Amino acid sequence: MRWIVVVAAVEAAATSLVVILSPSLFGWLILGAQLSEAGQALGRLTGIVLLAFGLACWPAPAAAIQSTSAVRALLIYNLLATIYLLYLGVGGKLVGMLLWPAVALHAILTILVARVWRLAGGK
Repeated sequence: MRWIVVVAAVEAAATSLVVILSPSLFGWLILGAQLSEAGQALGRLTGIVLLAFGLACWPAPAAAIQSTSAVRALLIYNLLATIYLLYLGVGGKLVGMLLWPAVALHAILTILVARVWRLAGGK
């Protein structure tokens, strides 16, 4: 089950790098819209936070069982990302070519991480 946590943490870190390097590209791919200068600055700040989150959730090399709090954080992140991206897609105003694949990826990660959380005795 450790691989699920690694995949979820890698997704968060990889997304953060795209957001940091090119928030406009990320906005266009996911939302189908351009970002203002302020939106780009907030996007980069969000990318930095997401990178820190992904690194904080990365499993320790010798950890037999992943920290319940890190798994819970990954679960909450993926669940809320799924809900919000789905909301944007259903609204139809902000739909880029990667929106629906992002919804699917976060939904799958939500299910897998929830399974890990349940097996780890999450409460």
